[in-house]
Amino acid sequence: MDMEQVRTFLAVASNGSFLEAASRLHVTQSTVSARIQSLESFLDATLFLRNRSGATLTPAGKRFLRHAKSLLLTLEQARHEVGLPSGFRASISVGARIALWEGFLPQWVGSMRASAPDISIRSEIGFEEDLMRRLIEGTLDIGLMYTPLHSPGLQVEHLFDETLVLLSTDPLRPWPDPDYIYVDWGPAFYAQHTNSFPDLERPAQVANIGWLGVQLLLSNGGSCFLPIRMARGLIEQQKLFHVSASPKFQVPAYMVYARHSESVVLAQAVAALRNLAKSEQ
Repeated sequence: MDMEQVRTFLAVASNGSFLEAASRLHVTQSTVSARIQSLESFLDATLFLRNRSGATLTPAGKRFLRHAKSLLLTLEQARHEVGLPSGFRASISVGARIALWEGFLPQWVGSMRASAPDISIRSEIGFEEDLMRRLIEGTLDIGLMYTPLHSPGLQVEHLFDETLVLLSTDPLRPWPDPDYIYVDWGPAFYAQHTNSFPDLERPAQVANIGWLGVQLLLSNGGSCFLPIRMARGLIEQQKLFHVSASPKFQVPAYMVYARHSESVVLAQAVAALRNLAKSEQ
C-alpha cells in the first residue's frame, strides 16, 4: 500500500465515482481502478460496490475510511512538523475563497502571529470543491467558503453574513446596465438575485470570483455586486459608487474543520476566527 492508493480511495469515497475521482486527481480512470484494486488486494477486502450510478462504500470500505483519513493526516502532519523552521512548535494550513482573503483573513493571520508566534501558518486560495476535498483528505486544517458541503467528520460552522451591494464605476449610470457583470457568489446569491431581477436578461459578462469582477470594473467600467467589506476602500476612493435604490443581498460565510480533532493549535485558530467574525456581524 502507498499513499497514492489512499488518496485515490478518499477521492472515490468523497465523489462516489471512479470517473469523477480520476478527473479530480488528473489521472485516467484505469489508473484509479488499478490503485483501488491494489489497495483491495493489500487489505484483502472489497472497498466499493460498483454500479451504473457510481461507487458506494462497502462495510469494509466504511471501516477503512476512518483509517485512510488518519493515515493521510498523520503523513501531512509529519511533513509539516519535520519541515518546520527552527523556533516553531506547530503549523496550521488555511484555505479560503479569495474574497475572504480581502481584509478578513489577513487580520486573522496577524492576530495569530501576535498571540502564537511559534506557529507556522500556510495560507492558500481555493474554490469550494478543492477546499472540501483537501479537508476530507486531511491535507487542509481549516477551509473558509460560501457554499460548503457536509461530510462525516467535518464541522461546518457559520461565521458571518456577507452584505453584497450593487456598485458601479459611474454614479449616473442607469440600471439595467449593459455592462453589468454577474459575479457567481453561489446558490444563495443566485436565488436572491433571480427574485430581485426576474426579467433581467442574461448578462454579457460573468465572473466566477469577486476579485475578477473588480478588475473588469476598474479596467472597463460597468457594475456588479460585491461584498461591502471588500469594496469599502474603493468606495471611499470614489472609484466605485452605490447604484441608487438597488437591493442588498446576504451571503453566509462558513468555516469547515475536523469535528473531533484534539489539536490545541486548531482549537486556538478556530477560536480566533470566531472572535474576528464577531466584528463582521
